[in-house]
Amino acid sequence: MVLEFDPAFIQAPEHRPKPAVAEAGSIPLIDLSPLHLLEQHGGPLVEGLEVLVAQVEAACREWGFFQVINHGVPPTVVERAWAASRGFFALPPEERRRVRRDEVNPLGYYEAENTKNVRDWKEVFDFVVHERAVIPSPGDAGGGVDRLIELRNQWPQLPHGFREALVEYAQATEELAFTLLELISLTLSLPPKRLHGFFKDQTSFIRLNHYPPCPSPHLALGVGRHKDSGALTILAQDDVGGLDVRRRSDGEWVRVKPIPNSFIINVGDIVQVWSNDKYESAEHRVSVNSERERFSIPFFFNPAHYVMVKPLAELVDEKNPANYEEFNWGEFFKTRKNSNFKKLDVENIQIYHFKKAK
Repeated sequence: MVLEFDPAFIQAPEHRPKPAVAEAGSIPLIDLSPLHLLEQHGGPLVEGLEVLVAQVEAACREWGFFQVINHGVPPTVVERAWAASRGFFALPPEERRRVRRDEVNPLGYYEAENTKNVRDWKEVFDFVVHERAVIPSPGDAGGGVDRLIELRNQWPQLPHGFREALVEYAQATEELAFTLLELISLTLSLPPKRLHGFFKDQTSFIRLNHYPPCPSPHLALGVGRHKDSGALTILAQDDVGGLDVRRRSDGEWVRVKPIPNSFIINVGDIVQVWSNDKYESAEHRVSVNSERERFSIPFFFNPAHYVMVKPLAELVDEKNPANYEEFNWGEFFKTRKNSNFKKLDVENIQIYHFKKAK
């Protein structure tokens, strides 16, 4: 894909990437192999798992980001997904546009997405993990959740095996998502499956990202600064690198170093609200370069459209009151999707709009 650089891509001066960004060597790297040992041998909560839960708790609290290895997703499954993604974005533009998304169906191919009302230097392909996922109609500007639509994936005819490779990848990463959800529940001193019910009719989706070489990487971003709105994100990135995370300690942007056979995990807005601000959804962005194209595959783990998001009852009391008013996930998701699709005159919706006054 060849994008023509125009002013729509230009970030405000304060948000443009610096020429050099430090590598985030200190982002926690967590080995999930104790989970697989436990699965093999059974038994009660072993010492290795207690250590693992403590590592996840510290990573969520201090960074909101961490990387996992020995995660259980077969490398061959990941490789087939990479091949499918590269094959799709190598197709002629007219072939990709056969499955272009629109305001009625927000799934498929798109090359003009905005983040915080600035166009991203990327092209994407989105599909839901479970077909017939239901959300409020993106074209419905009214309140309430009465007008619903079923999301249908738009699978291209080419490249061959595209759908099969990505369905296989979705199944494997969804299993990992539920495992991570259980670990996060344990870090909050809750039963492992406490959060599972919210995902009965989940609206999770997977995105294939392609970031072409950019002629002006000092002015544009692959994805502008943002926080993920869902519960968790599981990201596979190639060896090019470009994911930057804002470090909480000093507000500086740091680059997440690609590690082979790993996934990058970040907690989203929903976990921030559920945890009543014990954990925070971390701000991040994607920088681009002028020489190499970059690919990534995020899995956005999202609950059912009808879920009302609020701090979990077990985590609030008189001394620790709820920090947020409850909100409907489907409406929140719809509003964020609309702002990604077209440039708005106002800031898109954020969880701080639901923050209770102190």
